[in-house]
Parts: sequence; C-alpha cells; structure tokens
Amino acid sequence: MEKPLCVVHRLGTVPYKAAWDLQNELAAEIANGIRSPTLLLLEHPHTYTFGRRGDRKHLLMDEEQLAQRGVVVHWVDRGGDVTYHGPGQLVGYPLLPLGTPQMSIQGDSAHLPQADYVGYVRRLEHTIILALASFDLDAHQVDGFTGVWAAQAENARDNFPSAAQDIHTGVAKVAAIGVKVDARGITRHGFAINLNPDMSYWEGIIGCGLVGYPVTSLAECLDPAPTMSALMDRVANAFGKVYDYQIEERVL
Repeated sequence: MEKPLCVVHRLGTVPYKAAWDLQNELAAEIANGIRSPTLLLLEHPHTYTFGRRGDRKHLLMDEEQLAQRGVVVHWVDRGGDVTYHGPGQLVGYPLLPLGTPQMSIQGDSAHLPQADYVGYVRRLEHTIILALASFDLDAHQVDGFTGVWAAQAENARDNFPSAAQDIHTGVAKVAAIGVKVDARGITRHGFAINLNPDMSYWEGIIGCGLVGYPVTSLAECLDPAPTMSALMDRVANAFGKVYDYQIEERVL
C-alpha cells in the first residue's frame, strides 16, 4: 500500500508571527481536505515565545535589553513555558491530522486521548534522535522531560542543580518541543533543534522554566557541525520514517 504524502516546505528565515499565521492558514486547508499533511522547515529572527504554561518571571530581560538584542516576544497557544528561537536554529512545524470525529472539543481546543497526544510528542522526539544519529550524535530522551538531550559539551555555560545531578549529570537539551492540537485535530507548532545559534540568548530566559538546566547545540557537540541544509535533509527523511509518510519537497 502506498504511503500517505507529507509535503515539506523549506521557507528560509520567517518572522515568528508570519509563520504562526501561515500555520493557521495551512492547517485550515488540511482540515478541509484540500492540502496534504505538511512539514514547514525554517528559521526565525531572535524571538522568545511563551506557551500556555508560560511564566513572565522566566523572562530575564527588560524592554530595553530586548530592544538592544533585537528580540521580539510572543505569547502563543502551544504547550510548555518559554523558549528561544533565532538564526542558526532549525524550527519544524508539522501540520498533521491527528483528530477524529469522536474527539471531545471544549472551547477552541481538541482533547485527544492522552496516549495519542503524548505519543505524538514522543514520536517527534524519536524523529529528532534518528536525524541526529545520522550525524553520529548520541541524542536521547530524558524521563519526565519533553525534548531531546545530548552529552553536555565541555564549554556548556551552566551546571545542573544538585537535585538533578544524580540522574541527569552531563546532559544538555539540544532540541525543544512544544505543540498544540487544534479543535479540528490538526497539529500546530513543533520542534526547534539548536544547530549553531548564538547561545548567549538563552541567558535572557529560564528556558522551559527549568532552572539551571543547560542547553547545547550541534556546533558544540559535533566537529564539524552539519550545514542547515543537511540537517533539514536528515530531519525530513527521519520524519517520513517515523510517521510513515512519503516525503515530497515543494516550493510554497
């Protein structure tokens, strides 16, 4: 049996709000059956985004500092707390139909069975792990945390808090995940993989609300680091394998 099609679009650098609006537009087309499942691959200018569990205290810059660093802030409808997006980071937005007519709808959000939602996130993590393994990077999940983690680079800025050292010593987050499933069962938002961004921007937030937990990048873990194009290639390929799609790249 032929696999269903997922169309991949590489969009270059897109302002966050424009990409958010595009997700809404394409998701409506997918829900109406006039567009195939879609994966958007892109970069953003310097941006901090807060999810539904966001806490303003986790933003450590004031308005003047944000302006000096060229950072915009958005409060959005994905899960999770605050994260950073910027040049040198691969952002992926999968727009996939997960819902069924039997789902429970409350307000503007769909409530899928918990196993479906969690399973979707776990498969996103597995996609990233598979893609990074193709560069010989041993990335993995960490129990109790969303995202993908790798061995902590020697030049990582922070240490884990003592309460976490027994379990998580020596690892740092290399990819973050925050998603939404809308009222029609279409996924929004997605994942961000740190390729070679300016890591100093994480000093402006308490990323994901995890005090003291370090972040890393492929540039800190691999020598040489892959190109953005190569990373997109591996992610698209892994996405097709994990979600059992036939991948086709098109210009949007």
